[in-house]
Amino acid sequence: MPPMRAPRLAPALLCLLAAGAFSVGCGDSGSEESTSASFEPAESRPAPAKSEFPSPDGRTLREVLKGADGPAESVVAPVGVVFYPGQNRYPFGVFDRDEGQITDAEVALYYAKVPQPTPGAKSKSGNRGQIAKAQAQALDQPAEGPFPASIESLAPGPGFPVQSGKGDREIASVVYSTPLEFPGEGEWLIAAIIKEDGELRGRVLQSVVVGEFQRIPKPGQKAPVIHTPTKQDYADAIGKEPIVLLFATPEFCQSRVCGPVVDVADQAKQEYGDKATFIHMEIYNGNDPENGVRPQVRAFHLPSEPYLFTIDRKGIVRAAVEGAFGLKLMSKAVEKAIAG
Repeated sequence: MPPMRAPRLAPALLCLLAAGAFSVGCGDSGSEESTSASFEPAESRPAPAKSEFPSPDGRTLREVLKGADGPAESVVAPVGVVFYPGQNRYPFGVFDRDEGQITDAEVALYYAKVPQPTPGAKSKSGNRGQIAKAQAQALDQPAEGPFPASIESLAPGPGFPVQSGKGDREIASVVYSTPLEFPGEGEWLIAAIIKEDGELRGRVLQSVVVGEFQRIPKPGQKAPVIHTPTKQDYADAIGKEPIVLLFATPEFCQSRVCGPVVDVADQAKQEYGDKATFIHMEIYNGNDPENGVRPQVRAFHLPSEPYLFTIDRKGIVRAAVEGAFGLKLMSKAVEKAIAG
C-alpha cells in the first residue's frame, strides 16, 4: 500500500475472512529482520485469457471464492488508491509469505459493490463496525470479472543500470495491472483468484472507494502552478513546454516501486532529451517523513506515491499514472504531452 494512505479494509473484516475460507492476515506478518536492497530483472508478460479463470455466471463474490481450490498463499498488495467511474488501471504486486516478490504469477481480479451502511445505525464498535459489516456484506453481492492482469517489467533497458534502489527490502522488479471498469462512485470490494501449483486459489483484498479523490488533476484539466526546488523550476516551464512531473521518494517508499520508477523516468529523460522537461519531486519536507509532505504534494492533492503527471505545452494534464509503471507506459504518457 502507498505510504501516505492507510489500508481501506477494516480490521474486523480482515479477521472474519482469515477465520473463513479466504485467508488474509490479522496482524503484522512482516519479518523484523531486514535484508539488503536488491533488484532482479524480470520479463513483461501479457494477461492470461479470461477463460483460464472462473466466470461469475451470476454468482456472488463469496461463491466465486468458495469455488476456488482453497485460500491463496500469495499476498496481493495494491499500489493504488485513486479510482474514478469508468475504466481504471489497477496496479498491484504479488509476494510470498516471506515478502519475496513473485514475478510470474497468473492473477485475475473480481469485484462487488459494498452496500451503503444503514444511516444512523449503531453497533458496539460504532461506525467502524458498520463499515466492516457493509464490507462483509459485499461478499454476498453479484461478482464482476474476471479481469486478468498483465505483468510489466520495471527493469531498465539495455545499458541503463539500476540507480535509485534504496531501502532495506527487495526492490520490486515488476508491476501487475489490469483494467477495472467501475459503473459508478461508491465502495467496491476486490478479490483475486491466483494460480498456485496448478490450482486456483482465492484471496480477498482491500476495498476501493471510487470517486473519493476528486481534487487530483485529471487528464484534460489545467495543471496546478507550483515552484519546485529543482534545477528546472516547474513554474518556469508550465505553459511553455511539455513537462514530465514525477512525485516519488525512493529512500522512504514502502511499496518498493519508487526507486524503479525514478530509474524509468531517468531513462525516458535520456531518450526524449529536450523534447520535454523532466522534474522529480520528492515527497517529504527535508526528506524526512516526520516533517510531513511538501506543499507541492498538497497542491496536487496526492494521497499516495509514486504519481506521474505529463503536461503539454499549454499547461494541460495529458496523463496521470498512480503507482508503479515501466518504460512502455512511461513513453505513452510522455508522447501524449509532447503531442498535446
